[in-house]
Amino acid sequence: MGDMYTKYAVKYADAIENNAYNGLYERPSTLALVGDVDNKAVLDLGCGPGIYAQHFVDQGAKVTAIDLSEQMVQMTKQKLGDAVTCYAQDLADGLPKEADASYDLVVCPLMVHYLEDLVPLFKEVHRVLKQGGWFIFSTHHPLVDYEENDVNNYFAVERITEDWNTIGEPVEVSFFRRSLSNLFDSLSESAFTLDKFSEGKPDPMMKEVSPETFDTLSRRPNFIFVRAKAN
Repeated sequence: MGDMYTKYAVKYADAIENNAYNGLYERPSTLALVGDVDNKAVLDLGCGPGIYAQHFVDQGAKVTAIDLSEQMVQMTKQKLGDAVTCYAQDLADGLPKEADASYDLVVCPLMVHYLEDLVPLFKEVHRVLKQGGWFIFSTHHPLVDYEENDVNNYFAVERITEDWNTIGEPVEVSFFRRSLSNLFDSLSESAFTLDKFSEGKPDPMMKEVSPETFDTLSRRPNFIFVRAKAN
């Protein structure tokens, strides 16, 4: 786990609240796939500072939130208190504290690219979902990662290290680049059926906040958004 989510956790939380890529592109595009969560049991994977968890609680959901970063867990607890169950867990080790068939919905925003192999987590997500439950996640657009890095084999799963300027200064972040084939094969191997695939679109508010980014994201996606059903 990089410094972005530990050492710079507070700066990161402030930055993503209403910024272009997170607040006005990723979040509305993911929530468009989530829909109504009133009275539903929702598992928020990679919860970060609790922005999604707050939304789900406000919408009447029963929420459990998990993150690798203890700093992010503490922020979520400070924000929501007893309204959410929240704890630190390395999702590469699955979901050992969660019972079978206990959630209507699992939401995982911008986290799966930190895992080299998606199948172990996807199988665990399937296990904790009720039959017919939804798994919704966002991640990097494979073609963007492929174009922007010195990559010879699109079909390989490769570790990429970049400097990200999310908090206003460069911070080194490592993640895994993968093909669409790998992503969708991982879902089918884990007994999910693809229901909806989206490349998202920027919120019209971005036109005022960051017109150049709005123009770019209107023509060229940066993330992908997936809704899958547990068979």
